[in-house]
Amino acid sequence: MNGTSFQSDIRYWLRQGNTVNYLLFWNIIVFLGINILRLTAFLTKQPAPLEWTYNQLAMHTPLASFIMKPWGLITYMFTHEEIFHLLFNMINLYWFGNLFRDFLGNKRVLPLYLLGGIAGGLLYLLSAVIFTGYVGGTMIGASASIMCILVAAATLMPNYEIGLMFLGNVRLKWLALALVVLGLISIPNGNIGGLISHVGGALLGFFYIRILQAGTDLCKPLIWLFDANTRREQRAAAQKFKPKKSPLKVVKKIDDNSQSRLDQLLDKINEKGYQSLSSEEKAWLDKVSKEN
Repeated sequence: MNGTSFQSDIRYWLRQGNTVNYLLFWNIIVFLGINILRLTAFLTKQPAPLEWTYNQLAMHTPLASFIMKPWGLITYMFTHEEIFHLLFNMINLYWFGNLFRDFLGNKRVLPLYLLGGIAGGLLYLLSAVIFTGYVGGTMIGASASIMCILVAAATLMPNYEIGLMFLGNVRLKWLALALVVLGLISIPNGNIGGLISHVGGALLGFFYIRILQAGTDLCKPLIWLFDANTRREQRAAAQKFKPKKSPLKVVKKIDDNSQSRLDQLLDKINEKGYQSLSSEEKAWLDKVSKEN
């Protein structure tokens, strides 16, 4: 494989529009950047810049250290130092990220990844305050974000089966439960803060799906922030059904029942977007807009 072919493959991989691929890409880029710096320092016999780079990207505790570098709450979930840490996390992100994406759409992947990492980081920070002497220092890795996506997928489709080597088909709910329990019972063995952050991500993933099933999408603000198409659709829907006033046109009065239904549909568009309407509701709105 020549360099041109490799670059073409990377461009094609990223142009698919799969957010999971973008997350894989940036996690790998950050890992390579850190380790290229370390290799360069080793070959030139210069002081390794790894410690400075790590300190800039990691999540810091206690609270005083976190306040000095608050961006670590975001950057830590894209940072890995060891190859096997990166490999294990990226394999799980690929499997469960694409599974989540297939069922709940591409737009929710990045928002939930970030929310899961933030939940894990905040629980890690809280645990450093509560369990002084046991938890503290710095933390890196995408594990909390990936655990969030895994548990969200398991909560949404608990009986979905995944084939595992030596174990055969395992339902997703049992796999998620096993990983959470293994993390909890491993706390006394070290990496307490990291394991606690996994729990934070898992809790966020579980409650995200439960709240979504109740009608509220916690990812909605971030979807609006990151996705230009969503913003355009909302503006177009709002403009399409905005009442038009003209002194040259006699507006027909809408009866009370029609007005009530119109108000309900406009509220639905404002909350969930025009695409949330059924075909019948869209046709009715189109008819009303033409009549008036």
